[in-house]
Amino acid sequence: MKQLSSPLLSTLTRLRDRLVPEALGLGWMPIFLLGYLVFLFMPVLVPSGGDWGGNLQWRLWPTLASIATFLPMYFLAYRGSAMTRMLCTFGIAALGCGLMAYNAFSNTYIIYAAAFVALLPGAVWLRLAVLAALLATYHGLSVWLGFPVFVPVLTAIISVAVFTGNYFQSETVRKRAELKLSHEEVRRLAALAERERIGRDLHDLLGHTLSLVALKSDLAGRLIDRDPQAARNEINEVSRVARDALAQVRRAVTGIRAAGLAAELASARLLLESDGVTLRYEAQDVALPADLETVLALSLREAVTNIQRHARATLAEVTLACSDGHVQLRIRDNGVGSAAVPGNGLSGMHERVEARGGRLRIDSTLRQGTCVEIVLPLPSGEGMEPTATSKPIEGTVGAT
Repeated sequence: MKQLSSPLLSTLTRLRDRLVPEALGLGWMPIFLLGYLVFLFMPVLVPSGGDWGGNLQWRLWPTLASIATFLPMYFLAYRGSAMTRMLCTFGIAALGCGLMAYNAFSNTYIIYAAAFVALLPGAVWLRLAVLAALLATYHGLSVWLGFPVFVPVLTAIISVAVFTGNYFQSETVRKRAELKLSHEEVRRLAALAERERIGRDLHDLLGHTLSLVALKSDLAGRLIDRDPQAARNEINEVSRVARDALAQVRRAVTGIRAAGLAAELASARLLLESDGVTLRYEAQDVALPADLETVLALSLREAVTNIQRHARATLAEVTLACSDGHVQLRIRDNGVGSAAVPGNGLSGMHERVEARGGRLRIDSTLRQGTCVEIVLPLPSGEGMEPTATSKPIEGTVGAT
């Protein structure tokens, strides 16, 4: 049964993606919304005559023809350009008005049109004006055809509600897209700045050294016949300079590879705020060796990734403090909590912390959140500035 259902589901998914672009991220929702077309057949349950103010009859064939006309416009509104969406919206609205004489529940199309009006280009006041004109036209035709007052009133209430919901949903999608673009731009600029810094460092580091090596090598070549001992001294000097340069390059590469706490905090903010999680942190000014800062930064990355994937939290707090020759990093969330099951990430965190002579404690209680605490010894002479700075970061994208 599973083997049969999987190809069927795959076929249906491909068909859905042809009707509604996958890039919109709407899934099956546009297909499910077609279920409201069933209201077009509600008049069979409503007696015609006196209550409707006339001898209004329900006609099957105009209703079926309207559905055949509606479906292409409906799906084209999702796939087409802004102008195409506008034309399809007006076409659906005209379909709803034209069917009124044959189907009193043609306001279903008016509500569909109101939903698409919210997605039209232009300022919100312009879209509200289009919605008002649409509802006014429907109201006028309702009065002319003798519909009860509650019909245009109920249509207006539902249309405004649908318009409002679609408008705020489209704004949320737009803001998320803008936020994603801004995040990508920040990462691009950060990568560009890092490449420029590495280029400057390597130029400053190796430019003078290589020039000195070239100069002394040329000098040794000229002295090798006249003064072999002086040439040998120059060659020895070249060897010493080269070894010093190699040691400096190794230290520079170690610094480049090291992960910084500031960069990880920025990445944590971008990761968590995309899920609507508020991130707050409090830290003292750090003066840490690169390898120790890398351990803390990678531990922070792993903890924040676990919060984003598993915690279902709304708030995360990061605290960095120093006391008694130790630095302490604490990451706490208010998520669901659970018994921590060691995995590759936690095992790696344990290994890195223990390799530096530190300790790792994870306190996770069901429905009370999780707290990860890392304590590392500081080398003698290393520490932090005595003044602490509290820096709240709030990311509530999911709530906008």
